[in-house]
Amino acid sequence: MTDQFKNAGEQFEKGLIVRKSVLGEAYVNQSLDAATGFTMDIQKLATEYCWGQIWSRPGLDRKSRSMINLAMITALNRPHELKVHVRGALNNGLTVQEIKEILLQTAIYVGLPAALDSFRIAASALDEAGVTTDECEVVPFFWTG
Repeated sequence: MTDQFKNAGEQFEKGLIVRKSVLGEAYVNQSLDAATGFTMDIQKLATEYCWGQIWSRPGLDRKSRSMINLAMITALNRPHELKVHVRGALNNGLTVQEIKEILLQTAIYVGLPAALDSFRIAASALDEAGVTTDECEVVPFFWTG
């Protein structure tokens, strides 16, 4: 991590620990090292408040927060963030089956196009992480009518 974030304060350091734990040290260091005068403040804001405040609260565990994030990021159609948070979800203990079910749930509530994109992005992230998706349970849909 570059010197530009040294002495950033206690809240930043608290957030940095959580952020690295979830997203991975290499990814976070790369993001912070790439910060410029234009992007430094948003990196500091994200680290202090998103990771140091919200992700550090006791009300939900990290696995639950990851589940919520995957659904919200799919709804917002943010592919880069989804890919990062799929890796984070794995770090937080989600299984491939759980990720699949979350994305299926989003198909109903936020739309099939968003869910289809998210499945493609998640599959790529899982592949890059060396995680096999071949063993997911295929559950048939039972349509009545």
